[in-house]
Amino acid sequence: MCCFFYIDAAAQPNLGEIHGNFQTDVQYYNTDTIIGAPIVPEKVLMNGFANINYTRDNFMCGVRYESYLNALQGFDTRYKGNGFGFRFATFTKDNLTVTAGNFYEQFGSGLILRSFEERTLGIDNALDGLRLKYAPISGIYLKGFIAKQRFFFGQGEGIVRGFDGEININELTEKLAQAKLKVIIGGSFVSKYQQDNDIVYKLPENVGSGGGRLKVSYGKFTINGEYVYKINDPSIFNNFIYKDGNATLLGISYSQKGLGINLGAKRIDNMSFRSDRTATGNNLMINFLPALTKQHSYNLAASIYPYASQPNGEVSFQGDVIYTIKKDTWLGGKYGTTVNVNYSEVHDINREVVNDTTSLLEPYTLGYKSDFFKIGNRVFFKDFNIEITRKISKKWKTILFYTNQVYNLDVVQGHPGEPMVYSNIAVADITYKLNASNAIRFELEGLFTKQDMGDWAAVLLEYTYAPHWSVAVLDQYNYGNPETVKQVHYFTGNITYTKNSNRISIGYGRQRAGLLCIGGVCRIVPASNGLTLSVSSSF
Repeated sequence: MCCFFYIDAAAQPNLGEIHGNFQTDVQYYNTDTIIGAPIVPEKVLMNGFANINYTRDNFMCGVRYESYLNALQGFDTRYKGNGFGFRFATFTKDNLTVTAGNFYEQFGSGLILRSFEERTLGIDNALDGLRLKYAPISGIYLKGFIAKQRFFFGQGEGIVRGFDGEININELTEKLAQAKLKVIIGGSFVSKYQQDNDIVYKLPENVGSGGGRLKVSYGKFTINGEYVYKINDPSIFNNFIYKDGNATLLGISYSQKGLGINLGAKRIDNMSFRSDRTATGNNLMINFLPALTKQHSYNLAASIYPYASQPNGEVSFQGDVIYTIKKDTWLGGKYGTTVNVNYSEVHDINREVVNDTTSLLEPYTLGYKSDFFKIGNRVFFKDFNIEITRKISKKWKTILFYTNQVYNLDVVQGHPGEPMVYSNIAVADITYKLNASNAIRFELEGLFTKQDMGDWAAVLLEYTYAPHWSVAVLDQYNYGNPETVKQVHYFTGNITYTKNSNRISIGYGRQRAGLLCIGGVCRIVPASNGLTLSVSSSF
């Protein structure tokens, strides 16, 4: 569906441009019975892709070629072989944009629709069909599509249809553009169609979902709100109940020089929305339910007990404050000190049985009823953390981090019968700048808990020779595991070379089994031991 061999009959000098990027990730696997690494018959596995896009004036087309020979451990084995996973053509004329083929799209915050690619998680729910975008006047934006979703190298069974409209009040007239009050209003409708093949129970073939959103800003304050409602959608994910679903996301923020405050609340009730009622894992997701928790970057906080959003129901709250203490003060020091305090808490929703059920989530019933303003007693997750960043001198920079977490292994990782985990994590991150090109970073982490796998320690040493070289060694050590045989070192080393747009990275070591989460969406990562190679480039 692309036209890289486009010929300009009028012999115009503008022949357009071709751009693209490439990446391949290869791993050689060793047998490691100590960490439970699965046997890999091929020994070497590979994920790779190349994007090539052509643009000329208001026209663009492109393709992505993908190769999985075979897919890396932890990725769905249905990613296998070679093929064109993405191809599209799009043009714009008189404020109308038409796209044919594959595309990614998001309505609002994604509660009702988010089609996206996250290669680290093995997610690509690209839409394949026709999409129109139109701006009839300044400040009004309309878009609609009818498509199917990508399902590995094929398509899912269901058909997805969507329409979104947004009005930016301040763009309607020049006078409103000068107003201090900024208002954006939006509304969406998304439906899916899937044939009902159940010969016993009547399942809805058309499932509709609608929602509205509002963003208001005045001076230093901003308020965001979005609500989405979905009719009954029995699926394998909710045990085939006929209850409707809804999702609410609220946010308030305040920002001025040196101070930022963000408050958020979210409620989800039966909001798994997929184009195939039998889809599992991260496949064929129509919407996106972000985790209202801090996305940690430090090793132990990000990898041991990460939180995953619970589409069947959760109520969450988060508060985040960033304050910069002025420089040249006793507390701020010569360069100033930044303090970030964050707290989040996630509970189950309130659930009560209804007349046609004898237990919650009984298949082919209404399932349960839930009071919107009641919070369930079961705790899913809690996280209080504080991060202090201070530049001591031109050469020294320090970051001190602490978090206290409560983690429900049963709900988040599917380990029934396991106790609630109460943990404390402390991190010291120190960077020493040798000169303009050389820097050394040292990171010491500790995770302390009496539950699950016990205490952990992690040490990272990283040397950077800008702008080309970076060398890092990391060791995670589960020294407090109650099972002595599992008191294992997870050592890894990595060398990275970067020149212009080319990047080559070689690493060796162990990978702990667990969850890898980005934005509340996770995939299971199996234990592994071996050599890794990653090469990427763009042009």
